[in-house]
Amino acid sequence: MKKSQLAINSVSTVRADLEECLAAYHDAGFQNVEFVLKHVKDYMTQGHDVHDVRALLDKYQIHCIGGFEMGVECFTAPEQRAENHARVVENARLLSALGAATMVVGTDGPADQAGSPDPVGEIARVFAQLAKKIKPTGITLCLEFNWSPVVKSLRTAAEIARKSRMSNVGVLFDPAHYHCTPTKFDQLNAQNIPCIRHVHVDDMNDKPGELSNCNSDRALPGKGCLDLKSIFNQLERYGYRGHYSIEMFDEKLWQMPARKAAKIMYQSLLPYVKR
Repeated sequence: MKKSQLAINSVSTVRADLEECLAAYHDAGFQNVEFVLKHVKDYMTQGHDVHDVRALLDKYQIHCIGGFEMGVECFTAPEQRAENHARVVENARLLSALGAATMVVGTDGPADQAGSPDPVGEIARVFAQLAKKIKPTGITLCLEFNWSPVVKSLRTAAEIARKSRMSNVGVLFDPAHYHCTPTKFDQLNAQNIPCIRHVHVDDMNDKPGELSNCNSDRALPGKGCLDLKSIFNQLERYGYRGHYSIEMFDEKLWQMPARKAAKIMYQSLLPYVKR
């Protein structure tokens, strides 16, 4: 990876306000941010609008690459599903206005999996419909495996992306979910990696995957048990050229001033940057 590909997910400093976060990211060396959309929406409820958010991004020379807030409902009642999809479309428009290209989403599953003959096919069908609606925004839906009772591996998420037959449906790869799910290194192959459109960065404490919490057991890159260099090299071997966004759910980092936490996270990424 290159320094220009490094990004920070704002959930990593979620207790600081939007301007404090962006100032901290700039000072740490980040050029890119992925927003937990609560950060943006909280700022906008204080009397600001999207133009004000863009002005902050410009002020601190930070590029918004994407964001996340919610999952895509595929199996709920039609009225509820329509409301959910409308919110996803609204979020896509907001992210597009901020200059982003990706939106990370999860999804649901059927209430009775035994009675659903093809849940993967149904998810792909619904994602295709929604992807058509947001196509004008330029946003790609990145399905996060392990944010679903059905989609529990990279293999399944990639299958859904392919079955959707939409260029703006892809996969979010996160090492924490790689560790905690049936995903294996051999799934990082020439068939699946082209479906990966965004990557989160984190390490994991040295615990068996099935006993790990995919959020609270995260460690800073290089401080855990994962061979991140091999993973990232494999992604790039098969063509991944997107961003690498550090995403930490860490109480110690949350309690620090955003400037200090951001510097720690940026420094943790530098050993993976190719000179």
